[in-house]
Amino acid sequence: MTAQDVVFGLLGVIALGSALLVVTTRNVVRAALWLVVTFGAVAGCYLVLTAELVAWVQVLIYIGAIVVLLLFGVMLTRAPIGPTDQVDSGNRRVAVLVGLATAAMLVTLVLQAFHSTYVTLDQPGTASLLGAAVFRSWVLPLEVLSVLLLTALVGAITLTRPTVGTAGSR
Repeated sequence: MTAQDVVFGLLGVIALGSALLVVTTRNVVRAALWLVVTFGAVAGCYLVLTAELVAWVQVLIYIGAIVVLLLFGVMLTRAPIGPTDQVDSGNRRVAVLVGLATAAMLVTLVLQAFHSTYVTLDQPGTASLLGAAVFRSWVLPLEVLSVLLLTALVGAITLTRPTVGTAGSR
């Protein structure tokens, strides 16, 4: 076992632990901050796997954009930020069972689908090959995703903005 394997394992444990804290915390802002830790650990895993470009894309897109969009959404919708008891916890056991059954089914399906799949690479993955693939083959989906995120942000602002010109605003 090399030092890279140990670092990769530690980053995986950090990602798993912080992901569990994302879904179990009752404070929305703290959940977003744990999501930053999760995405950072995943970016560290990419660095250990020598995929530097993917790691920086992870940092820029997920940490820099998605978490900020989530926090803006929380602020603009005036959602309760602190702990709340409005969530019905009566069906918690059923939710845990459904979640575990879904996770078991997904793990089983992935293991059955990919247990004999092997990929042979002509060249090791470099930043130039990955950049060429993203900006030649995947440029249209990338632009569609950016327009979709912009539309969601404009929609959130429009929905939370008070109506201008009504009798109550005078």
